[in-house]
Amino acid sequence: MVDVWLPYGKTDVCVRIPARNLLGTIEPKEHPSAVDQKAEIERALKEPIASKRLSEIAKPQSIVAIVVDDATRNASSEQMLLPVLLELNTAGVKDENITVIFGCGTHRAVKPEEAKQLLGEAINRIRVINHNASAPDLVYIGTTKTHGNKVHINRVFAEADVKVLLGDVQYHYYAGYGGGRKSVLPAIAGTETIRQNHALLINSNSTAGNLENNPVHIDMTEAARLAKVDFIVNIVENKKGEIIKAFAGDLEAAFLSAVKLVDEIYRVTVDRRSDIIVVSAGGHPWDLTLYQALKGMDASLDAVKRGGVIILVAECIEGYGNQVFYDWMTRLNEIKNVEREVKRNFAVGGQRAYYLLKTLLNHQIILVSVMPDFYATSIFKLKTARAINDALNEAFKITGSASRVWAMPQGNSTLPVYRTPEENKN
Repeated sequence: MVDVWLPYGKTDVCVRIPARNLLGTIEPKEHPSAVDQKAEIERALKEPIASKRLSEIAKPQSIVAIVVDDATRNASSEQMLLPVLLELNTAGVKDENITVIFGCGTHRAVKPEEAKQLLGEAINRIRVINHNASAPDLVYIGTTKTHGNKVHINRVFAEADVKVLLGDVQYHYYAGYGGGRKSVLPAIAGTETIRQNHALLINSNSTAGNLENNPVHIDMTEAARLAKVDFIVNIVENKKGEIIKAFAGDLEAAFLSAVKLVDEIYRVTVDRRSDIIVVSAGGHPWDLTLYQALKGMDASLDAVKRGGVIILVAECIEGYGNQVFYDWMTRLNEIKNVEREVKRNFAVGGQRAYYLLKTLLNHQIILVSVMPDFYATSIFKLKTARAINDALNEAFKITGSASRVWAMPQGNSTLPVYRTPEENKN
C-alpha cells in the first residue's frame, strides 16, 4: 500500500492505494518560495513591468482604491497590501484617502473576522468595504467591443484617482487563469455584467490554462481596460501557499508574465489516463462549499478516462454554496436544458450546474465531504462516502480491481494535460 495525503478542510486525510494500482501523484513542480517574501513584493514594486512605479503614479492628494480577493481565495493579501500602502505613503497619500475593496463578485460578503485574517494590521489603518454586485449605485463605464457587455462596476473604485488590483494568478476553469483583469470582472462588477461575461463559458476555448481566443478572458480584459486600472500586483505561490515571485505594473503585461510562471510550475504532462482519479479541491478555503470545490475536479478531467471514476475530497462545511447552482440542478436537471438556459437566460452560479452535468455524462463522481447525502445524491447526482478509503473501495467495484489510479492533492492549482508518448517526444 502507498499512503497519499490530501488536503481536506483545514487538515489532511490519507488514502491508501495498492502499489500495483497507483500510477503516481500529479503535483506541481517543487519550487522554493522567495527567500524573503516581503522583500519580493518590494522588489516587484521597485521594478514594475511596462509601468511607472506606483509612487510615481499616485499624488499626495490622490484618492486610491485597492481591490483584494475575498474569503474564497487564499491570496496573500496582507503581504501584498502592506508594501503597497508604504509605496502610496511614500508618494504622500494619506491612509484616510485609501479604500480597500473586497472583490466579492457574486460571493457572500467577507465577515469581520475573515477581514482581519485576510488583511492583518492594515485593517486598522484604512477604510475596508465589501463589494456588492447588486448595489444600486454601480457605475456604468462603457461596453466591451468584442462581446457587447455593458460594464457596471463598484462606485468607490470607479471614482478613485488611482486604481490598484492585488491578487494571485492560478488556473481558472473557464477564464483560463485567475488574477489580473479578473479583479475587475467579476470581482467588483455588477450582477448583469458578470452574468453576460460568464454566459460565454460554453465556448470551447473557455478552458483552464487557455487565453487564446478565450471569450471570457477577452471580455474580462476589455472590462478592466474600461475601468482604467493604473497598477496591479499579482503573485504566484507554491503549493504551500508561499510567494514564489511577485509581478507588478501594467494590467496586462504584469499578468501575462505571471501566467508564464504558472505554466512552468503547475502545468503537468501525463502520458496515461487513469481509471480512477482521487482529487482534493486543495483544502480550506477552496473546499468551503461544493460550488467552489468542483473547480478542483474540473482540472483533473484530462487525466482520467471517459467512463472513469472521480473521487472528490472536499469538506464542504458551508454546504453547496450557491442558490442558483442548486436551483438549476433541481429545476433543469439535464445538460441539454442547462445549455439552453445558459444561452437564453444565464444566471451566475448556473455555470457550475453546466460543468457538473457535463462531467457526469462521462464519469461517476464520489464525493467525500460532510455534506448531507440528501443534497449530494438527490440534488447534485453524486455518489458519497464519509471516508476516503471507502470511496476508493467503491470506485474499484465500479471500474475493476485492476484499475489504475492517479492521485491529485492540489486540484485547485494543478492542470494535468494528457499527451501520448509520441507527442511528448516532439
